[in-house]
Amino acid sequence: MRGQVDAFTYDALPARIVMGAGKRKDVAAEVERLGCKRPLIVTTREQATLGDDIARQFDAGSTALFAGATMHTPWDVTQRALDAARSARADCVIAIGGGSSIGLSKAIALRTKLPQIVLPTTYAGSEVTPIIGETRDGQKHTLRTLEVLPEVVIYDVEFTLTLPIALSIASGLNAIAHGVEALYATDANPVTSLMAEEGIAALAESLLHIVQSPHSVEARRLAQYGAWLCGTCLGTVRMSLHHKICHVLGGTFNLAHAQTHAVMIPHVVAYNANAAPRAMTSIARALNSRLAWSGLQELAVKLDAPRSLEALGMPESGIDRAVDLIMQNAYSNPRAPDAPALGHMLRLAWQGLPPEPTK
Repeated sequence: MRGQVDAFTYDALPARIVMGAGKRKDVAAEVERLGCKRPLIVTTREQATLGDDIARQFDAGSTALFAGATMHTPWDVTQRALDAARSARADCVIAIGGGSSIGLSKAIALRTKLPQIVLPTTYAGSEVTPIIGETRDGQKHTLRTLEVLPEVVIYDVEFTLTLPIALSIASGLNAIAHGVEALYATDANPVTSLMAEEGIAALAESLLHIVQSPHSVEARRLAQYGAWLCGTCLGTVRMSLHHKICHVLGGTFNLAHAQTHAVMIPHVVAYNANAAPRAMTSIARALNSRLAWSGLQELAVKLDAPRSLEALGMPESGIDRAVDLIMQNAYSNPRAPDAPALGHMLRLAWQGLPPEPTK
């Protein structure tokens, strides 16, 4: 017989998930299903051609393209996108891309109530969360509300086949971080814990295969599956210290989002190791490793993932400011944030040194 199951609460999020190769061809049908006709298509500048391809499913003149999404969802970009939505008389938003496009789509939805259809091209996981992070005046602020949860998510594996290996790795480790933090969240439950462990295992396996065979449909499909699971965890339970650190570093120093997650996750797991033993057992099991933090570090080494904040562009002089901001309005965490310990951890991460578990 399995162990005793404690009382828990699990809130399922209302989203339609469509997964499969070639499913991007169903975008127009999904727009119609929502009762809409005039989508605003949101992409980054580099992915504008993907937006043009989707626009061909619609009548001429019924779509508008905003190809100005950028990381951390800066407020000035959101304002321009809102102007574009009003000018186009858009009745829904189609986001194509990773966290930049999806974040902008959410920012539009928050202020217009327009429904969203999202086609992820990375493993960010933001597409299945009711969480938005926006940057104003050099600081990133997050909000959790169902008003930004996309109504439809279309996972077309063919959209990920050209994702560069380096970005695939960083994005996948970002997704793993969602699953890791779900395992020791204050509102963790058996459903999300199962999804988190399965998602971490799927991503770890798939990323190693992607490095060897970047165009493998099966490896990319497994990565999408893992990203969906871990992203769903991110949207269902509250995140902890790791996400607070990454929001501070990204918003304050304009560090690349996924790469910052990739650098920090082994360090934060080492920081929490003694305070969350059950979560550490699950993480280690998912990675087929003896210890959770060392398993994440070994995975990063095998993938040649980013391991230094200095290499991402963070100044060493910013460490003390980062610690001060992390300590403000601290997220719940198994181990209470401790300024000297956080400073030591960030210095290790800045130098690209291995993480150190501390008591």
